[in-house]
Amino acid sequence: MLDKEVLVFKSRIRLARNLSLVPFPHLLDANTSREIVKNIESAFFVSKVLKDDFETKKLWEIEKTDLLVALEEHLISPKLINNVEKSAYIINKDKDVSLMINEEDHIRLQAISTNLDLNALYKKASAIDDVLSEKLDFAFDYKLGYITACPTNLGTGMRASVMVHLPGLTLSDKIGYVAQTLAQMGMTIRGIYGEGSQAEGNIYQISNEVTLGMKEEDIIYNLEDTISNLLDEEQEEQKKLLTKYKYEIKDKIYRSLGILMYSRMMPSKEALYHLSLVRLGIETELLKDIDYALIDELIIRTQPGMMQKSLGKELNEKERDINRSRIIRNIF
Repeated sequence: MLDKEVLVFKSRIRLARNLSLVPFPHLLDANTSREIVKNIESAFFVSKVLKDDFETKKLWEIEKTDLLVALEEHLISPKLINNVEKSAYIINKDKDVSLMINEEDHIRLQAISTNLDLNALYKKASAIDDVLSEKLDFAFDYKLGYITACPTNLGTGMRASVMVHLPGLTLSDKIGYVAQTLAQMGMTIRGIYGEGSQAEGNIYQISNEVTLGMKEEDIIYNLEDTISNLLDEEQEEQKKLLTKYKYEIKDKIYRSLGILMYSRMMPSKEALYHLSLVRLGIETELLKDIDYALIDELIIRTQPGMMQKSLGKELNEKERDINRSRIIRNIF
């Protein structure tokens, strides 16, 4: 089998911060919220390096399709889009750092990567947090830590999360057991777009649930250790499936590959299902001439916003299904 880190789809460190003596975003009108955007911009763009590498996107000025693309790339959240008249985000050219303004908190700063090195992400996010704290007075209590809109983020205000591909544990119907175990450890498992989303394509987002009374380093260590063990379990489950149901699993994988290569209409959920099975084939080395990075690229490229952006027009559901199948066929 390939190295277990191939199962990691995306990792993220997110820091929640609020301005002292300022109501939370849901209590603010649009004009006040936009003033906060300006204040945070002033605190952020303090050097030529930052000005050259980052830019501000104001949601009230952005096309709906561009917002959908940013969501699909995990640069912003559904909650930020819900505050379209008073929210913004600052993003760098590499799209691995974004700062959401007026989501649930005044600031949601996140650093993103495709590997499991959460410490490196924390250092990157913490450096920007230091820049902001020089100009902004954050809401902080010496007993409770950073004050946040949701009590679950009190303390460090940090949410570490890792998006992983778990087809073995899903096919073996063990995800429920995994969720229970994670809950007992102060962690949670969600779908591909976080809270309230479905785990489509056997992709799950695992993150810390507890931030109060813990150090950032401890949260990171616990999550990395848990994820590492979970990936071991996933690979063990894949081996068991291949041993016990070799022909059934191979049949599923090759059927999915055939459907992806020759279909003429492909709904989003069905595409994720088949791409997940092909990725399982790569992970178990049943498929040796396809790169898993190609599958990850297709998962993003075939999302509704991405397709509409590339074609420069809005598509109805049927048009999206036709174009999705065409994109996948062309890649394969």
